[in-house]
Amino acid sequence: MEPKDMERVLQPKLAEIRRYLIRLGAEASDAEDIVQDTVYKALLYLESIDEHKFSAWLYKVAINRYFDYCRKQKRYLYSGEEVEEHPAQEQELPEAVLLRRERKEEIEGVLARLNPVNKQLILMKYEMDLSYKEISSLLGISEATVKATLYRARQQFQQLYGGEGE
Repeated sequence: MEPKDMERVLQPKLAEIRRYLIRLGAEASDAEDIVQDTVYKALLYLESIDEHKFSAWLYKVAINRYFDYCRKQKRYLYSGEEVEEHPAQEQELPEAVLLRRERKEEIEGVLARLNPVNKQLILMKYEMDLSYKEISSLLGISEATVKATLYRARQQFQQLYGGEGE
């Protein structure tokens, strides 16, 4: 892979991985450190990484580094970094903004109580809009396993959320 191609491929992918790590619960600075370690490892093993699986390899290394970090810290916490997905519109009522914010906090609280694998799958499927096939290639597991585990993750989420929601 040419250096220019490498930079073109890496920049957006690393930003995406950083955002994903933050959503998993890493602090912004920790996510940047993990991404930096991932890039370092990618440069070390560049020759042995299959070009078609490079993106999946980056995700896998970053996720493993994050879980290693969590084991060392003995915690799986949501960082609470606010990312406003739906900026408040001028005509939107303050009550609607408040209700949306409260619901988001409630959902984030439920996500924080899920086990890490279930949280990871739910974020990949519903926040990152990845297909089952993409998730299976990123995590290195079969598509059937992704579907079954995601089903159980949704069940756990609904149980913790009080049976409400979709």
